Amino acid sequence: MTDLTGRTIVVTGAGGGIGAAISRRIADSGARVVGLDSARSDGVRDFDVTDPRLWAALADELGTEGVHGLVNCAGITRRTRLDAVTVDDMNAAYSVNVVGPMLAIQALSPLMPPGASIVNIGSIAALTGHYPIAYTTSKWALRGLTHTSALTLGEKGIRVNIVHPGFIDTAMSASAPTEFRTSSIAETDLGRAGTPDEVAGTVEYLLGDVATYTTGAEITVDGGATSHGGVKSISDALLRSAVRR
Repeated sequence: MTDLTGRTIVVTGAGGGIGAAISRRIADSGARVVGLDSARSDGVRDFDVTDPRLWAALADELGTEGVHGLVNCAGITRRTRLDAVTVDDMNAAYSVNVVGPMLAIQALSPLMPPGASIVNIGSIAALTGHYPIAYTTSKWALRGLTHTSALTLGEKGIRVNIVHPGFIDTAMSASAPTEFRTSSIAETDLGRAGTPDEVAGTVEYLLGDVATYTTGAEITVDGGATSHGGVKSISDALLRSAVRR
């Protein structure tokens, strides 16, 4: 277990799913967690990540103790395809999934000492041409934010990395059609959905001292879904054909 004792770490999207799992795990490792979410719950503040005034107020509040870590996990999805997507869909996804992390980094990085760590939560949709255009393009943009931030903050000793979950059992994935789950698992090497705790373990690693020379990295936690580049379904079909012969 990574020792995060005495460190203040801000986690957005902390009210459920992956964000809640990250918050629990790093709290167990000794961190003081400042959990933020769009809905208040136990130990989590009601917070709009797209509001720069709230970020400025939080920075003022945390200024004396500093911030040692930031996990940008808040995110929304819009499942419309190219022929149906609207400007509102695009703006909503971009505001939460890209502008929110940008505001967080702007507000909190000045409070971070050398050795601090920022982890953005992307998606395997940021590595592929996934069909929900608003969500996919916003996560591709988050990759750009990650790399430019790593370049800018590296001279201060602050690390910035991004983790790309695959199909993870959360409330968000549960809201998708059954066919989405079935097809996603079929394209996953390990043949199952992941858990929020499995993503949280990778985030904990990036927040800790064992990852002090890791910045600008992209790490998939996807059961192998992106490693084959879409070939798994072809491979499975050929194997079934060979068995029938």
